[in-house]
Amino acid sequence: MSHSRLDQLSDGIFAIVMTILVFEIRLPELGDTPRNLELWQALKSLLPALLSYILSFALLFTYWRAHHFFVSIYAKNVDLMLTNINALFFMLVSLAPFSASLLGRYHTSQVAVVVFGTHIILIGLTLYWMRRYVLYSDHIKNPEISHHEVTGSTIRTLVPVVFAMVAIALSFKDVNLSLVVFTLAVLFNLSSTSSRMFEKIFRLA
Repeated sequence: MSHSRLDQLSDGIFAIVMTILVFEIRLPELGDTPRNLELWQALKSLLPALLSYILSFALLFTYWRAHHFFVSIYAKNVDLMLTNINALFFMLVSLAPFSASLLGRYHTSQVAVVVFGTHIILIGLTLYWMRRYVLYSDHIKNPEISHHEVTGSTIRTLVPVVFAMVAIALSFKDVNLSLVVFTLAVLFNLSSTSSRMFEKIFRLA
């Protein structure tokens, strides 16, 4: 398989999945002329689904960006093993609307948090496997990549996995804390300085 076909498949899957996420946010059925207070309360009830959509969309964006770097920039060729890892990665990404809608509808449930967190862990670990294969396989050619860049990509790939593990553990105490940790994981990967902060901490340790 060529790079172009894998890139097209990736962009298509992410575009479809990220669009499907919004389908869970449905307008309330209140008739033609609802009262203001009634409409406001109905819109407030959609807030968990909206927040779940934003969280999941942001996560998928960071996964798409990481996949682009690992497969389209780092890897100079594609082999059967890399395509198989991508197939597993795409399968997990395609499940995002399910875990996102589960979290949005049952945001106070520990089970929903555990399912969502486990999903993040599985995607993150598959992405890390893909990255390691691209960088260290004898069958994949890649350009000269600095130690600093390798460390940064490792941190960005694994920190959301660690955050998801923490969120699952916290769900046994307080589900709301778990949702905060999920949000922090997204903010971490969207920030351009977060990985440098972690690198400094590791050097000091």
